[in-house]
Amino acid sequence: MNYEQTLARLCALSGPSGFEEKVTRAAAELLRPLTDEVYFTPLGSVVGVRRCGRERATRLLLDAHLDEIGFIVTGHEEGFLRFAPLGGVDPRMLPDREVVLLTDPPISGVVACLPPHVQSGEDMEKSLPIKDLVIDVGLSQEEAEGRIPIGTPATYRGDCAPLGEELLCGKALDDRAGFAVLLDMLERLKDRELGVDLYVLGSTQEETHSTGAVTAAYEIAPNLCVAVDVTHGDSPDASKHETFKLGVGPVIGVGPNCARSLSGRLKELAGELDMAVQIEVMSGSSGTNAWPIQVSREGVATAVLSIPERYMHTPVEVVNQTDLENTAVLLAAFVERLGEGETIC
Repeated sequence: MNYEQTLARLCALSGPSGFEEKVTRAAAELLRPLTDEVYFTPLGSVVGVRRCGRERATRLLLDAHLDEIGFIVTGHEEGFLRFAPLGGVDPRMLPDREVVLLTDPPISGVVACLPPHVQSGEDMEKSLPIKDLVIDVGLSQEEAEGRIPIGTPATYRGDCAPLGEELLCGKALDDRAGFAVLLDMLERLKDRELGVDLYVLGSTQEETHSTGAVTAAYEIAPNLCVAVDVTHGDSPDASKHETFKLGVGPVIGVGPNCARSLSGRLKELAGELDMAVQIEVMSGSSGTNAWPIQVSREGVATAVLSIPERYMHTPVEVVNQTDLENTAVLLAAFVERLGEGETIC
């Protein structure tokens, strides 16, 4: 897997929660050579299925969401756009930030801000609430109303590019990096015989209410699930007790949202592979699609496998390619061992 190329392709596309069509279509094309069937759910999630050919085979679901945080236009004011967040947008990131309005064709905009010369020292220390911000698109009121109607979505402008020798930096790595890991895993298993029916889900709307994963899990009715997402990576200003080092390995979740049998098996496999992993204690909700999938239908044994990521929910998210590769290797081993007849309750 060439992560740089794959993520450059996926992250360049805009797909905020509820408006993921371009991203899911691209994801479907990447899934087709690696699976037996690709289809879309009514809520727009994409599913790739690789069947093992056995009757009543265990159904294993691997999920990574394809949506990203974004914005939605709520009004017009002298040609400027009022907007609301889609997902967990940090207002500190917004002033002077370039965005893309998802019109046809797309229109570029800038979140308006006052230059420091005309701000008081007190103002410069404050973070403006989103309700007080506007997007400048360089249009008159009439042009803005005609070309950018209320309800138009928007995202940060950007894609994904190398940062140093091992890191990748860009928007929407949460969680298209996780989806790229699932593609890598499928490539590694391409010529291997499996003993499970494998469902790879690129889910929609995780950043709002996880509805893409909720509905897809209900339809697939899996026996087991691993949710692949990102978790908080280390940085100089972050708590060492609440973050995980980039380049040290995948992060296995433990807690009530994580089936102990699956978390334990992932840890055992990492030991067999001589692979370093990190452990994240999740005392409640994991904040991932694992939370709703776990209670789908009569319940699904679910694990959380995370990629350390710096600067989550910003336009400059950062991951380590070695972590991505190791996560794919661990998942491939997990799936293949199930294919060799190993069962996990």
